[in-house]
Order: sequence, then C-alpha cells, then structure tokens
Amino acid sequence: MNALNKKTVDDINVKGQKVLVRCDFNVPLKNGVITDENRINAALPTIKKLIADGGKVILCSHLGKPKGEPKPELSLAPVAKALSEKLGKEVVFAADDNVVGENAKAAVEKMQDGDVVLLQNTRYRAEETKNGEAFSAELGSLADIFVNDAFGTAHRAHCSTVGVVSHVKEAVAGYLIGKELKYLGNAVETPVRPFVCILGGAKVDSKLPVIENLLTKADTLIIGGGMAYTFLAAKGYGVGTSLIDESKIDYCRDMMAKAEEKGVKILLPIDCTITKNFPDPIDAEIEIEVVDADKIPADYMSLDIGTKTAELYATEVKNAKTVVWNGPMGVFENPILAKGTIAVAKSLAETDAVTVIGGGDSAAAVNILGFGDKMTHISTGGGASLEFLEGKELPGIAALNDK
Repeated sequence: MNALNKKTVDDINVKGQKVLVRCDFNVPLKNGVITDENRINAALPTIKKLIADGGKVILCSHLGKPKGEPKPELSLAPVAKALSEKLGKEVVFAADDNVVGENAKAAVEKMQDGDVVLLQNTRYRAEETKNGEAFSAELGSLADIFVNDAFGTAHRAHCSTVGVVSHVKEAVAGYLIGKELKYLGNAVETPVRPFVCILGGAKVDSKLPVIENLLTKADTLIIGGGMAYTFLAAKGYGVGTSLIDESKIDYCRDMMAKAEEKGVKILLPIDCTITKNFPDPIDAEIEIEVVDADKIPADYMSLDIGTKTAELYATEVKNAKTVVWNGPMGVFENPILAKGTIAVAKSLAETDAVTVIGGGDSAAAVNILGFGDKMTHISTGGGASLEFLEGKELPGIAALNDK
C-alpha cells in the first residue's frame, strides 16, 4: 500500500465548500464528563486549518459501542461542548438519533464559511459498521469534500470511513492521519538503521503476523510480555503457569528459524519476574522473585521481564536509530510488575533514535509513566497501527484520493 502518496488537506481548496471530517472522538466518559481529551486535542489542527481556509466544517465520529441504536450516555453532546471551548466558537450539535436527520440538514443549510457542526454518534446507525450504501449516501449528501482524520478506525471499512468516499467530489487525509503515515510508514518502509522493533502484550496470536512482516524489515526483534512465554516454550523451556498458546509453539519455532536464516536478531527474556498467583485486584501488592528464564518453577507464573533482560533490551535500544514499540513487557498496571516496561520506556526516552509507539497499551504505558513527551510519535490507533505493522492495507486510507 503506498499510503504515503495520499492527498491531504494541504492539497485542496475548501473555501465555501462543505467539508465532512471523520474524526476520532471516541473519548472516555464518566457520568457524561470527558475524562481524557487527548483525541479531541489531536483533531484540532485539521479542524482549525479548515475553518481558517473558509470551509463549512461538518464533524462526525463514533463513540463507544451503541450497537446501532441511540444510547443517551454515548451521545456526542459533551464533545460539542468541549470543542466549542477549545475552538473559541460555537460548535452546533445536530442531535439526530438517525445522524443525518432534520437537525443536521437544517444546521448544514444555515452554515456560513468557517462554521462548525457536529453530527450525532455515527454508530447510532446499525448500517455504519456494515458500510451500508444508504447511510454512506446520506453522509455524502451533506458535503462536497470528505476528510478522514480518524486513524484509530482506518482499519475498518465503515460508512463514515470508506462508504462516504464514493458520494463526494474529493476525499483526502487530515493532519493526524498524515502524521501517522509519515512516522509509522517511514519507520517500517524506509527506517534509518539499525531498526529495532519491540513487541509485547499478552496475545501471541495477534502479534505473529506482525513478527512475520517485520522479519523482512527489522534488524532486531525484541519480544516481551505474555507472548514471550510461547517463544520460551518453543525453545524447550518450562514456563510454569505463565500465559502460553500451545497451538502456536511450532509457529514460534518457525519464526526463530526464519530470523536466523535472514540474519535478524530475536531477543527473548533471559530472566523473568515470577509470582505464585496473578494479582487480584490487578494493582495488589504481591511477592515476587527474579529467576533465569529456564528456571521458572512449575507452580509459578512470570508476569514481567527480569532485571538482566531489562538491561539487555535497553542496550539494544541505545544502539538503534529507529525503534517501533507495540505492547508492554509485563503487567504494567501493577507497580511491582511495571519495572520491565518502565526500563524499556526509559531507554526509548533517552535515545536519539526515532521512537514510534504503536497505540493501545504501549501508548497508555508511556503516558502513565510520564515518558510521552520524550517519544517522536505516539500512535492514536491500537488495532490500526498493529495492522499497519502487519503490512495490511488499511481500507480507510486506501479509499482516499492519490496525489
């Protein structure tokens, strides 16, 4: 996918035009109050550019999983309020349960250049996630131009990401998607070497396609988190009661053989932080020991990399010029089991390399641990960045106009 060759908001003239912008306003809400405004802030550069250029800016997004029916607690009304404050102008909220209803049509009809309207949650419509033709046409009927700036849903072919494109004159990428493609795309396709990729998280099956793709691109693959124990089992180690996917042991063995063939280094834990039981609640105090990776007792589980492994991984990062990280090294939600993730985050914060953090848990980890501002780029899409690292085409980006 030549994702880097898509038209962006800098390539179009929006003066007097109606512009539908797909944003990612899927923000966490507690009792109707937004608890984290990061996604709203990330959308502002594109919105401000379109306002300044005299476009009539119509915003849309999903929020949560209303599953095709109106749910008042998942209304985008709080987002309209937050946007009005941040933009210093009224953002008219079109509260139609059918999204493109009388309120939306009337609000769009009244728009002057530079005005902003926000539509209701696109997933109030069951057709949204099925990319239904009728809803795609309704969305398209409101606008002349479509701008996709929601990287978090770019791996989904929905009405508001893909279907709408065939009902407008032009479809381009916003600044946020442009930034994602620049950093993720360059890191994977044209990295400054040595290129080190760090993969963690619990599920080995979701990361195996990523490993397979990166074996053709990276110089070193560092494996941590729950997925590491299937690899250790593939080496013939006993991993006690640690998380393991028996069905993927042969596959992991294959991967290690392929890596050796290609001259790609795979680093696995050499020591592990073990405990008898998984902490309950997750941040409960627990007793731990650190043992060599081939010495995990049968009735213990490993929930983080050990100190020697943390040093080994940090040294590898220090020598890199490009680092992509997706997935924590252990159960980072527990302070006692966050040491491995902290060590890796710290090594990324201290390096001069280009550092790109895949979304989801690794993004949460670097932000919670206070290293966010030290990274070159933190992706806004968990699933989307993972599929991008797999080398898959992202439908929401493929649908946009080429330069």
